[in-house]
Amino acid sequence: MGKKIALNGLMLAATAVALWLTYRALSQFTLADIEKSLLAIPLSGFLLSLFFCALSYLCLTGFDYLGLIYAGRRLPWRKAAKASFTSLAIGHNIGLAALSSGAVRYRYYSRWGLRTEEIAKVILFCGATVGIGLIALGGICLVLLPESAAKLGGMGATIARWIGIGCLALIALYLVCCWWLRGTVKLFKWQFTLPDARLAVLQVLVGIANFASVAACLHWLTRAQAGYFETTTAYVMANLSALVAHVPGGLGVMEATISFLMGKDASIGALIAFRVVYFFIPLPLGAAVLAWSEWKAATANEKQSADAHHARSDDARLERAGV
Repeated sequence: MGKKIALNGLMLAATAVALWLTYRALSQFTLADIEKSLLAIPLSGFLLSLFFCALSYLCLTGFDYLGLIYAGRRLPWRKAAKASFTSLAIGHNIGLAALSSGAVRYRYYSRWGLRTEEIAKVILFCGATVGIGLIALGGICLVLLPESAAKLGGMGATIARWIGIGCLALIALYLVCCWWLRGTVKLFKWQFTLPDARLAVLQVLVGIANFASVAACLHWLTRAQAGYFETTTAYVMANLSALVAHVPGGLGVMEATISFLMGKDASIGALIAFRVVYFFIPLPLGAAVLAWSEWKAATANEKQSADAHHARSDDARLERAGV
């Protein structure tokens, strides 16, 4: 009970901080400024941002599909896609994605015959892929363009490159462990099973592709003078901050971090448009798919119950007739 109260209190505090960050980020702009920066986004940039948003959610379906393989349960891609899109469209906005999106995933996968342990493996795999994708893409940015990362992060180019090398070394170590080690691995008090090398490589690739697509979505909206890798670096750092904060959709944290890192290269209108494209547009779509799925499941259960009732009635009539 005390743990639940503490968790709720932490969520309220984090949400309060997020609202304050949002207010601080927006208070320096008038409604006219925000409207002007929104109207300055060209239609082509907005359409491209929608494309890369869709591409990101397509990559995210790969998280679930590979997670099902990792859990030892193969389902059609369309089912993995439905569970993935619905859970993440909702979870991205609620916050605490491991719990919120995990609850939606549980509704789908338990209905499709997966055991609790198998669902937990899928959720764990998806969460690990998020971290792997962030680390790998961040490492690529730091190694390829350390000067840009240094400008954004306030560090020397040499330090930035070495941090990037360290990130990529972690990914390489992970792949080597997946290739070399078999069975269950124990790390301190936790035990987990590594995926095989082929699955791990696909995990790294789809993780990178997802965050590269999200960064492209942001880049086409900012119309920034900063290059794509600078935008990507800012997004990766902002996303890490949002994950640590655990506030709904990274509210305020992401905008404040990107604004701080990119300065005048990221207008507040572009950041608002990014939140609309990547968070707010998928939310009603995901909620509608979930509502439709719940209605279909309820209808099927009612039909099953009615059929069972009729079958029992028929058996009773036959029994009374002495058949």
